[in-house]
Formats: sequence, structure tokens, C-alpha cells
Amino acid sequence: QVQLVESGGGLVRAGGSLRLSCTASGIIFSMNAMNWYRQPPGNQRELVAGITRSDTTHYADSVRGRFTISRDNAKNTVYLQMNSLKPEDTAVYYCYVKSEFFGRDYWGQGTQVTVSS
Repeated sequence: QVQLVESGGGLVRAGGSLRLSCTASGIIFSMNAMNWYRQPPGNQRELVAGITRSDTTHYADSVRGRFTISRDNAKNTVYLQMNSLKPEDTAVYYCYVKSEFFGRDYWGQGTQVTVSS
């Protein structure tokens, strides 16, 4: 059974920082690319950042230079360090993996990030 469990969300003022964590189980974590998505209120889910199994990273233009994705294969955990947060970063943040082994996508339950102005 594959599970993705996010943590680290909360309420922060504009300009502040948060670090999200997503711990995976049921997959060979080191063999999978991991991604963070977010869904702002009333909007569609969008890709925020991703990291391949070889640690290549990519970011949405809206967060590049402010957010950093990283992974710790020994802990089966992917992180999203979010700095210089803006009110428009307010969203539910989801961890995502596409498992080639199981042939399907998996999502975490989401963690709320709220940035006040």
C-alpha cells in the first residue's frame, strides 16, 4: 500500500518561510521522481516543483528562486522549502508520485498553507 503523508503547513505572514515534508511508504522511494502540487482556493491544481531520482529539479515560474525542493532517500522524504512567501502562495499543497512499478498516480492528503498580507 502506497502512502504519502505531508506535514509542515500552517499560517505565516508574507515574507515568511515554511518547510513542507512528504514521507512516502510502499514504494522504492529512490527510484521515483517526486513532485509538489498546489491548489489555490477556487483554482485548479498546479505543479509547483519536482525532483527526479537523479536530483534534477524543476520549478514553476511563480516560485523559482523562492522555493527549493530536495529529497532524503534514507528517510523516504521529499521537502519543499518555501521562502519569501506571498499571499498568492496560499493553497493546499500536495505531494505526488507517478509509480511506474504500480502503473498509477498517488497523492498525499494535502497540507494547508496560508500566507497573510
